[in-house]
Amino acid sequence: MLSRSNTLILTLAVVASVIGGYVQHRNQPSTSYGGLTDTTLIGQPAPAFLLPDLDGKPHRLADNHGRRVLLNFWASWCVPCLAEMPALNRAQARTGNNGPVIIGIAMDDPAHVRRFLATHPLDYPILLGDLADPSTSALFGDTQTVLPYSVLIDANGTIMATHVGALTSSELESWLIGAPRP
Repeated sequence: MLSRSNTLILTLAVVASVIGGYVQHRNQPSTSYGGLTDTTLIGQPAPAFLLPDLDGKPHRLADNHGRRVLLNFWASWCVPCLAEMPALNRAQARTGNNGPVIIGIAMDDPAHVRRFLATHPLDYPILLGDLADPSTSALFGDTQTVLPYSVLIDANGTIMATHVGALTSSELESWLIGAPRP
């Protein structure tokens, strides 16, 4: 059995550990599953990229300067990604060729992507992300490597919002037309 002074010391140590853990948790960047944004990237310039499409043609993020861009990281094996794609397709159709652009970035084997798109064609561009460490999605803040993962970039190339998980239709509307909800 512990003496009274040892019990007091043990209690103070536990309280100090709990407080320390709480403070450390509060100081971590705000990333979590379920749609919350990674606020450490908000307001920062988007990383430049040069990624190929399925035909091998290279594309730069800067090719879309002057337009709002929604990058959507996905994979053919990701069920929430596939469920989100019809809404992305409808949103791109509504915004047209001169409005915001949706770019799908497949974090997957190119052969799997080709097979998927052969049976599920999309009306927005699909690029092949770099899977090597750090992956393309990680460069844009997907440190948890959870898909789908979306990044909204303004017309000047600044990150406006990030989102872990599938975007709802109303979130897509807000992101592409209005101000994104945090």
